[in-house]
Amino acid sequence: MKLKLPLWARSAAGLAVMAGLVFLSAGRLDYWQGWVFFALSLAVVLLSGWLLRNDRGLVAERLRPGRGMKRWDKGYFLLSTPLYFAAVVVAGLDAGRGLWGPPPRPALYLLSLLVFLAGQGLFLWAKKVNPFFSSVARIQADRGQVVCREGPYRFVRHPGYLGGLLYGLATPLVLGSYWGLVPAALAAVLLVGRAGLEDRMLKRDLLWYEEYAETVPFRLVPGLW
Repeated sequence: MKLKLPLWARSAAGLAVMAGLVFLSAGRLDYWQGWVFFALSLAVVLLSGWLLRNDRGLVAERLRPGRGMKRWDKGYFLLSTPLYFAAVVVAGLDAGRGLWGPPPRPALYLLSLLVFLAGQGLFLWAKKVNPFFSSVARIQADRGQVVCREGPYRFVRHPGYLGGLLYGLATPLVLGSYWGLVPAALAAVLLVGRAGLEDRMLKRDLLWYEEYAETVPFRLVPGLW
């Protein structure tokens, strides 16, 4: 319980902040795309809490990562975090206040919902099967880190990043905005760069990772990269 309570508190605080940004930027509470986004995000948080309820080591690592975070990863968070918030704020200003353009057509909106859920599902699947799924880039020698080859790691080496790309890019569309894709796309570029740097770190410092990379040749997208 000492681990679960902070996790739930952090998740609740994150949802509250995100909801505040969405509806304050929209300037109204009858912004239905904002409620759709909030409901989906709440469902993801509840499902994550239930599926990971017994993974105490993973929860502890994600709440309070150990030492060894790379400097370039600190730079990544410094640059990417404002972009993720900006994507939500710009989407709220655009779709909520109708400032810059029409919302996505129904077919595209439905597709964005499916992509958002697929990305969240892939991200959660990667967390569930990989006990070393940290929130920062580091070698977890203190936890006896080994290469994960289960679940989605059989197909790409960084499925969590792929899931993050999918739901990150889908978020502005779920909120009903095309303009929100601008900061979301910039954040996606940074995330791809982070995946490349982490992959290089793992090849250099994690035992058997280079052999694993030969077996699973693609970092993010099967058949592409």
